[in-house]
Amino acid sequence: MVTQSQLTAVGFPRTRVRNRLDSGHWQRVLRGVYCVTTGPLDRPMTLMAALVYGGGSAMLSHRTAAEEWGILPVDPTAPVHVTVPYRLSAKGQSATRIRAGTPGCPKPFAGTVLHPGVVVHRSRAHEYIGVDGAFPRTGLADTAVDLAVGKPDAHEAYVSLVASVTNRRIRLADVHRRLGERRPYRYAAALQSAVRLLADGVQSVLEYRYAVDVEAAHRLPSADRQSPVVVDGRTLWEDCDYSASGVPLIVRLDGRATHSSREVAFRDRRRDNAAELEDRPRLVYGFEEVEGDSCAVAREVEAVLRREGWVRREENPCPACESFRSAWGPKGLTGGAAYAV
Repeated sequence: MVTQSQLTAVGFPRTRVRNRLDSGHWQRVLRGVYCVTTGPLDRPMTLMAALVYGGGSAMLSHRTAAEEWGILPVDPTAPVHVTVPYRLSAKGQSATRIRAGTPGCPKPFAGTVLHPGVVVHRSRAHEYIGVDGAFPRTGLADTAVDLAVGKPDAHEAYVSLVASVTNRRIRLADVHRRLGERRPYRYAAALQSAVRLLADGVQSVLEYRYAVDVEAAHRLPSADRQSPVVVDGRTLWEDCDYSASGVPLIVRLDGRATHSSREVAFRDRRRDNAAELEDRPRLVYGFEEVEGDSCAVAREVEAVLRREGWVRREENPCPACESFRSAWGPKGLTGGAAYAV
């Protein structure tokens, strides 16, 4: 990749650049950025072109940095995001295509996208957020915060930060520090709430959904998260433990990606047996139940809590449960059908 300014500095006039482009020996990748080869670009070439376009201080950021960090899957059709110092111009560029009829260009590639384009961001904290390397990018915690701030509303920002931290195992202390050092221009309260939830032991988006959509939305007691239990001499961890509420109920949240391996399945069976030997009730839920019908999950959890002695002190505020409220008596359920859907 080379820019027109670099070529001019070494005495390469624009007319010679034009000849190279017209003959098909070079390609115009982005405005003022040329590739001295023909044909499609691989990912490293695509990223380098965007960095060259952004100037010497540009770094990958936002979704692109998240892809490089492994927070998000790579989307080759998405524009490349770069961040530059605040004082610089922040003009992006749309996607460019391989010109049909270009000499030396194989016909199957004519008209296809050569480069997906560039989105340029400006940052006053530019000198503090980067990580050096072949492809400079924003740091892990900063990338997670930038992704969240870019969401369309506070709820999605909240979920985004929880997902980034839990999926990539980002140090929560780093995220908390960066939120203090780079106070986001929007969703600050939502992101701080996400950090507090993570600090309470939530370690996945499924656990977040359970805490918010099941416990908080239905005013159930808040469980202790990641409660230790010793099984076969090993310390394992229960997702939700209601012992602090006077009920020995355990709720396990089974995200298939982390519970499908043979070793983990064996560990879960040993935990089940240990709970049974201690006469502890347990419920297990996955994404299908928690996201698909959180009210039904809440009713099942509440049924076990009440059976074990927990007493509801506050009314269930969930509007979706309105049709069930008449079935709740002052001392509990009036009948089993009240929570069977």
